[in-house]
Amino acid sequence: MIEIRNCSKAFGEIHAIDHVLMEIGERQIFGLVGTNGAGKSTLLRMAAGVIKPDEGEILVDQEPVYENEKIKQQIFYISDGGYFPQGYTAADLKDFYREYYPDFMTDRYSKLMDQFHLDEKRRISSYSKGMKKQLLVIMGISAGTKYLLCDETFDGLDPVMRQAVKSLFVSEIMNRDFTPVIASHNMRELEDVCDHVGFLHKGGILLSRELEDMKFHIHKIQCVLKEGMTADDLKGLQILSQEGRGRLLTLTVRGTRQEAESIMNQHEPVFFECIPLSLEEIFISETEVAGYDIRKLIF
Repeated sequence: MIEIRNCSKAFGEIHAIDHVLMEIGERQIFGLVGTNGAGKSTLLRMAAGVIKPDEGEILVDQEPVYENEKIKQQIFYISDGGYFPQGYTAADLKDFYREYYPDFMTDRYSKLMDQFHLDEKRRISSYSKGMKKQLLVIMGISAGTKYLLCDETFDGLDPVMRQAVKSLFVSEIMNRDFTPVIASHNMRELEDVCDHVGFLHKGGILLSRELEDMKFHIHKIQCVLKEGMTADDLKGLQILSQEGRGRLLTLTVRGTRQEAESIMNQHEPVFFECIPLSLEEIFISETEVAGYDIRKLIF
């Protein structure tokens, strides 16, 4: 388990992480999503032991991760940009990681390189952006670590390769003690693979919850109310946002489907239907509640 205990990190006057408290359980795919500058990359770097929090601490399997070589050998970190020594081939990179990670699986590496059709003798500098991402995922899997921290891993991958990487993560979890943490702006990519999602906003955690539970407690309602009624008249309904087109109201409400439908029935609308939200819609709703108005960025 990764325990992030009241961590803060600032770079000069920029507060990248502000008193974050969060846990990442074992053998689950954890999605970390957030607005631009929310602190996702900084949080991953702290969890990997690359940088030290200004306040708080991060424990991995109940041990501090910073300057702990034993624990770091159980973590593979894939940064957004990626770094490859000049002139290195994939085979050179494999040999480099084999020296650091004692459980590096050479046979697994060779098999994955064949499956992804990557030439290990070719210089990495000649790889495309997507091929470099694939190579880093292969190295991360082959390293045999318990935790794989990925920053924008799907960026640059075509749809087929994205699905291949997702399937690879699921397969690893089924066969060994493995926990990938994926930071991404693309919530649609995370929605069909993540078990748990954490929302970062302005350096803090808006919420961290099982994805299915999150979807269970927030819904969209489309309705036509009786003449003269407005959304303010729907007493008992916890409305996060509303939009109207003529008499048709679209409401985002917090609560279970059963609770929302029960309250709507009490007010006897002309028409209503309850619709589940996508992860992207949930994120927008939660950030708007926190004061991040998406409409100001669009219009």
